[in-house]
Amino acid sequence: MTNKNLIDLEAMSVQQIDKLVKKAKKIMQSPADYRHACDGKILATLFYEPSTRTQMSFQTAMLKLGGRTIGFDNPMNSSVSKGENLKDTIAVISGYSDIIAIRHPTEGTAMAASLYSEVPVINCGDGGHLHPTQTLTDIVTLSCEKGRLDHLKIGVCGDLLNGRTVHSLIKALSKYEGNSFVLISTPELSVPIYIIDILEKNHCAYEISHNLADAVRDLDMLYMTRIQRERFGSEEEYQAQKNVFVLDKEKLDNAREDMIILHPLPRVNEITVEIDDDPRALYFKQAQYGMFGRMALILLLLQDEEFMLSARDTFISDYRCNNPKCITQSEKYLPRLSYEKLGMQMCDFCDKRID
Repeated sequence: MTNKNLIDLEAMSVQQIDKLVKKAKKIMQSPADYRHACDGKILATLFYEPSTRTQMSFQTAMLKLGGRTIGFDNPMNSSVSKGENLKDTIAVISGYSDIIAIRHPTEGTAMAASLYSEVPVINCGDGGHLHPTQTLTDIVTLSCEKGRLDHLKIGVCGDLLNGRTVHSLIKALSKYEGNSFVLISTPELSVPIYIIDILEKNHCAYEISHNLADAVRDLDMLYMTRIQRERFGSEEEYQAQKNVFVLDKEKLDNAREDMIILHPLPRVNEITVEIDDDPRALYFKQAQYGMFGRMALILLLLQDEEFMLSARDTFISDYRCNNPKCITQSEKYLPRLSYEKLGMQMCDFCDKRID
């Protein structure tokens, strides 16, 4: 099965990722050639959760391609505040637009939206689950700055349990030959088991570290992430984790001169401001790369008939997902879609095991 929805970067092959990176670079080199590429097209940005870079990056990308944008950045300013369900919102908005970019705090929402949309749906973040377009930003940056996407040693640091950007990045880069990973977190915020399964399936070397100063010594890239207050059950839990890993000048002195530092932003206090002037700090430039990556994605989804993304084989389960963060908990009409992995039933929306 194939479709035109980017829900999970797993749906993109290495060849498709490389094609997108190549397209982004062409746009960077000759932006004037693409000023009217999406004339008459409309992008709907449906942001149920706060965003600065992702939302504005998509809007700017469409405007630079000659298209227009509609949407909302606060669901309380839409019919959601009146109790409208996701299905009805998507059914209506897909009739107004040519492509939809959606962010939502609940896991699996983008997948659910794709079931009822007549146009391509792009996942801009669904809770702590996935954030594929941020990963495309990261990959475009890596390719431009390091000249390759393989044989890299990649450190990821911070909230690796809830960090959707981390999950998407590891899943994508694990597809490339010779990449290895250093997973830097507290024991409480270590990556989910399914991410470890992906690393092992793709034969990627990995190590677990609880010491940032030691971990940076031989990295090609350090990917810093914030400890996300909104993902914790209590303020006490958040306070116990938020300052454990802070990249400062003293720690950075241990790193190689050619290491690059990326961050999906927003930054809180996990990278000190003094690092901003270091030539290895590329997180602001990374945000600019992201706009070109999103321009390339929009063009491929709207104009390239061969750019079809793979879809899993699913079936209707006898059981409903019990993950309290899954969209199926609030949108009860959703079908009980599952897929099989290692003999287990997995929820097609949030990728959690169904008991």
